[in-house]
Amino acid sequence: MQEFSDRIVILSNDASADLGRRIAGTLDLPFTRVEKRFFSDGEIYHAFPGEIAGRHVVLIGSTHNDESHQELIDLIDGCHYYRARTVNIVIPYLGYSTMEQARPDLNEIPKGITRTRQIFRARPDFAAFIDLHSEAVLHAHRGDVLTQHIHTDSLIVEKIKSLKLDNFVLVSPDYGRSKWVARLASQVGAPHTAADKDRYAMDKTMVSQVASVVEGKTAIICDDMIRTGGSIIQTALRCREAGAVDTILFATHLVLSGNSRERFKENGIRKIIGADTYPGVEKDDLLDPYTVAPLVADVLKRHLKTAV
Repeated sequence: MQEFSDRIVILSNDASADLGRRIAGTLDLPFTRVEKRFFSDGEIYHAFPGEIAGRHVVLIGSTHNDESHQELIDLIDGCHYYRARTVNIVIPYLGYSTMEQARPDLNEIPKGITRTRQIFRARPDFAAFIDLHSEAVLHAHRGDVLTQHIHTDSLIVEKIKSLKLDNFVLVSPDYGRSKWVARLASQVGAPHTAADKDRYAMDKTMVSQVASVVEGKTAIICDDMIRTGGSIIQTALRCREAGAVDTILFATHLVLSGNSRERFKENGIRKIIGADTYPGVEKDDLLDPYTVAPLVADVLKRHLKTAV
């Protein structure tokens, strides 16, 4: 993309600055840090440090909390205010993505849809999302936004193969993700199974059993995100009860809220593999992250070459 460097600006909200730099570096383009200050009353000042008018802007922005969500919308609107040629956004992690449905009898608000509509109403020209919990949010606009769902399957397969395990099985923590796990298993040449999971409260689940196919094998438990870790820890325990010799957790979005890290260690989880989509994820004695930057860069190359 170097030949287009004078026409493309890569920015991010504050939360996704690290990933923004990785994506910019992969594209061989500079990363532009948005100027941000805080006033004593809590209001936030933003300014673009360079010219935006007539240029194609790429915004990288996870919306994992209210501040980051609003900041992404402010930056999109700011790009329009300063007459950017196009505004292209990549949302590595979409907040509220598990709330794409509502039960009318409880008068629930489907915030996965309503929050995404707020983003679309800011009128980005292109919006890409990574490993969505549900593709329903892609349709939360009037047809005037070009959207793309970036699947990280190729990176997951590459990472699993790099582990060089001789005898392993892929496990879905519930039947809802079993087709996806089966597809991954076929690409790595391993068997697969699914845990029997029931949800009995908003964030409470119970895993009752796992098939004996895990016996004598390393169980790699795969999901789209790990939030509190409750169900995936239960799945790991059921795998061990069924004879698995080891368990590894695998998820794209490593949210790890509350005291989940301590719970993982207390329950003998020695490795969690995932992407760098959720802000603040770094390699340590528990986490083994990989970057989605090359995958996002490829998507942006194809899209921007048609726009520039």
